Amino acid sequence: MTRRPRALPGVLAAAALALTSMAVSAPAQGADPDDVRSQMLERAAQQPGTTASLVASDNMAQVSTNPGQVGISGCFTATAPLFVTSGLDSLQVFDVSEPASPERVGVLPSLMFENEAMNCGERRTKQGTRRFALIGVDLYQASPDDIEHVNVGGGELVVVDVTDPSAPAVLSRAPGTTSTHTVACIDDTNCRYAYSAGGRSGFSIFDLRDIENPVEVDSDRSTPGVQPFASPTGGHKWNFDAAGIGTHTGYEGASMWDVSKPRRPRVLTTTGAAGAGDDPDHEGWNDFILHNAFRPHAERFKPGRKPSLRRGNVLLVTEEDYEETDCAQAGSFQTWWVKKLNGKPGKIVPLDKVELSDLGTFPLPRGAFCSSHWFDYRAGGLVAAGFYGGGTQVLDVSNPRRIRTHAHAVWGLSEVWDAMWVPVYDARDRRTAKRTNLVYSIDLVRGLDVFAVDVPGDGRGAEPPVGATAPVSVSDRAAANALPLGLVGVAMAGALLLRRRRAQG
Repeated sequence: MTRRPRALPGVLAAAALALTSMAVSAPAQGADPDDVRSQMLERAAQQPGTTASLVASDNMAQVSTNPGQVGISGCFTATAPLFVTSGLDSLQVFDVSEPASPERVGVLPSLMFENEAMNCGERRTKQGTRRFALIGVDLYQASPDDIEHVNVGGGELVVVDVTDPSAPAVLSRAPGTTSTHTVACIDDTNCRYAYSAGGRSGFSIFDLRDIENPVEVDSDRSTPGVQPFASPTGGHKWNFDAAGIGTHTGYEGASMWDVSKPRRPRVLTTTGAAGAGDDPDHEGWNDFILHNAFRPHAERFKPGRKPSLRRGNVLLVTEEDYEETDCAQAGSFQTWWVKKLNGKPGKIVPLDKVELSDLGTFPLPRGAFCSSHWFDYRAGGLVAAGFYGGGTQVLDVSNPRRIRTHAHAVWGLSEVWDAMWVPVYDARDRRTAKRTNLVYSIDLVRGLDVFAVDVPGDGRGAEPPVGATAPVSVSDRAAANALPLGLVGVAMAGALLLRRRRAQG
């Protein structure tokens, strides 16, 4: 979540527009890999607690690295083995038929800040399945194929068609009255409505039934203009579970909603004072925002039962506080007990939380971001999570009252924003509920890294599920970071500057 000013600073706007002409398909962009490697090693040596090589647990191994993007987030499509990534410089599409070796097949040059959550959606049409990605324009966006529509100021949903993965293109746009820091489909397999992050008190609903002409839904037709929807917890991200319940995480914690009528969502309960950071018995549970959430086996929920992942009454949450550089306080991973969904607030109560320093993994970054961020759940109780400079962490949440570390992979000069388990696709190329033992880590500096994790019970160890991949040497891994340093510098400067501002609405 960005603590952002009301307007984009002029220098960053100019940089964004100037960078639209840059090609992004070639990873090195003319940079000398040896020079880049030397600079990386020099910078690493100057940062206590970091290393230019990979530090990983024995049960986690890197199997490939894919530079060429200032990466932020990603999503898998439902009816084709495709992975769509979003970065400050581009939207990219990967063929993941061979998941250990994703193949970049399409690039849409697109300067954007921040589109922090890439969300995929699909619609079934007479011509076949139409696949698309939702870009939430937070502060600016510009792409060569739609240059007449340059956004400086944010507050807009952009729909990018990826039906032809080799030629992603802007399909449509819709203005929003609240923050579009993130935008998510209620049902990504039949995306007719999407909800925005919103601000401290409300959010927007977009009607995507006419995908080429999306519009924001008016919550109050009796008042002139388009009125947003009110939320008791403020806004950062919507996550929708198997029971059709939406969880809205944000400034005042998390709220859960009945979204069975997408244009008339109804609040079911909230995380109360603890989620708002106002409970003296639960200090540190929300020092900035609850970032995103997931409820495993949500369809099994019944009120009043003891907390268990299998009972569908445990909410997994990351709490972000990226400005704090003390890894004992910077932003935790949490479990919450959903006791009831009866329309009354405060029925979601804390169970356990861990900061990066609690995990006992090495190295801990010093003076750098080490908050928890995006995460993804794998059946059986393993969570893959990005911890910025703290790398990719795999947590065991099978006992929600006692979160433990399972595996980790930490790079120096790295900033992991997103970590996702790669799904298993069936013989018809449809995404199933099963997950491989591979984790895709999206890194602001490194691009896309692929890791294999030793998952209990699969008998595979830290090996990829298909085709052996040649080991990646330390020097090759370092050289793989050969993004143009000027681009990284501008992107990082913009990100750091904007992330140090408080949100104004």
